[in-house]
Amino acid sequence: MAPEQVEILLAEDNPEDAEMTLRALRRNNLANKLHWVKDGAEALDYLFCTGAYAGRDASRPPKLVLLDIKMPKVDGIEVLRRLKANAATHSIPVVVMTSSDEERDVFESYRLGVNSYIVKPLQFDAFIETVAKIGMYWVLTNRVPQ
Repeated sequence: MAPEQVEILLAEDNPEDAEMTLRALRRNNLANKLHWVKDGAEALDYLFCTGAYAGRDASRPPKLVLLDIKMPKVDGIEVLRRLKANAATHSIPVVVMTSSDEERDVFESYRLGVNSYIVKPLQFDAFIETVAKIGMYWVLTNRVPQ
């Protein structure tokens, strides 16, 4: 049996934040459509079907990328830059979910074409609610070109 299409790519190096994100998406039946990568290099491999993901079907991109900015190996800004610069991936919606409230990160993310920039709430309930709203909107409500 072929694996179900991954609809959300979560690029997050913090396991606690990743677990809270999964929990929020599970509550809305979206977690079975999620793939978690732990650094920017792995995110790029996934998105461009290279490295460990060389066998992944490039014609089935994620419907949404949840992207942290402060990640090891390759930071989220560079992942965003490469994603939006490539004709095959530039239309994939990207929501930056980060603890960085630095204006330069916000500015650079939007300059590169991010669809939304969210500063992670510090409180558990607010974090869960925010992620649930993001998932519901971008996966179920938003329409992207085919």
